[in-house]
Amino acid sequence: MLLRMYLRYAERDGLKATVLEATNDEEAGIKSATVMMEGDNAYGFLKAERGVHRLVRISPFDSAHRRHTSFASVLVTPEFSDDVDVDIRPEDLKVDTYRASGAGGQYVNRTDSAIRITHLPTGIVVTCQNERSQHMNRQVAMHVLRSKLYERALQERQDELASVVGDKKETTWGSQIRSYVLHPYTLVKDHRTGLEKGNAQAVLDGDIDDFIMEYLRFRARREL
Repeated sequence: MLLRMYLRYAERDGLKATVLEATNDEEAGIKSATVMMEGDNAYGFLKAERGVHRLVRISPFDSAHRRHTSFASVLVTPEFSDDVDVDIRPEDLKVDTYRASGAGGQYVNRTDSAIRITHLPTGIVVTCQNERSQHMNRQVAMHVLRSKLYERALQERQDELASVVGDKKETTWGSQIRSYVLHPYTLVKDHRTGLEKGNAQAVLDGDIDDFIMEYLRFRARREL
């Protein structure tokens, strides 16, 4: 649902969205997905979506039709050029190749060229199965890994400074940034800004601009 929401958002706002990988969950849905968004101020806007998202609904997979709560974590990292100084040692990488198997034929290239790279010191895993060759998938995966490592270093520095001024917050399941309630009523609420929308379906169809702009204004007020 979140993957669809962000793809619809990209379409509405004129961003180019490329699904680099989408992995099915064991029972239903998507276990993970990586999307590259390209366009003016793409990261500047989408960084507002970083955090834990909470869904409350009648589960279609529960024969008793009970209400279920589920969570998904959204990570947003900027794309850095290859000349950014990030130390990646070859001996710190575990590289696996596999056959792509994702959430539908429109998302994956079903060949043996998919690449999974694990950065052993941090445990960061990146995969790419969208390109036509193993070499191209490896290039894209390394590019994503470099960006994630750089963002991780920046975040660690920010957390270190925040701990000094007493503003550090843990990213846990209890600190979701937004809730999507589909039962017994429909409501989408951003817990950071308090903004609420009653038309949950419109939000899930990609209408998230108000949430993004309200959060950016909220951050600007805090920084001032």
